Amino acid sequence: MAARLKELYNTTVTEALTKEFGYANPMAVPRINKISVNIGLGEATGNAKLMDGAVTELGAITGQKPVITKAKKSIAAFKLREGMAIGTMVTLRGDRMYEFLDRLVNVSLPRVRDFRGVSPKAFDGRGNYTLGVRDQLIFPEIDYSKVEKTKGMNICITTTARTDAEGLVLLKLMGMPFRP
Repeated sequence: MAARLKELYNTTVTEALTKEFGYANPMAVPRINKISVNIGLGEATGNAKLMDGAVTELGAITGQKPVITKAKKSIAAFKLREGMAIGTMVTLRGDRMYEFLDRLVNVSLPRVRDFRGVSPKAFDGRGNYTLGVRDQLIFPEIDYSKVEKTKGMNICITTTARTDAEGLVLLKLMGMPFRP
């Protein structure tokens, strides 16, 4: 069974984007390429146990095993040595990506306190969107009693759109709740 958002993209989003921007070739229609979810833990230099919690939580949220990112340089001011584990990340593609975006848009983001929509200004100039989440407790997969420290995460949605306007319309049609 295909993901719900993938079917939505194939049936209605491609037609709407073609109508709005006038694409001649169906392969020119923008689509979501990948979603990268990243938790940066600078404080893991002092407490290595924080990394284990971040890895299990990110794995539960995304449904995929995360990769531990290591420091590329030593920085004495931050008590950081080259090769130390300082974060964890996952790159989602295909059906898992669509499932994660569906859960993010319809379940997790509405659980944010005082949520009025996400900023439409967080595009990078090439149609990619980055979203910061302050704590991981908005995801229903996380058990509140097992969390020792709230961790924020960055969610980067990479699209094949050429401009921010194309990326904005694509994500709006996919259900992303942008602020008016």
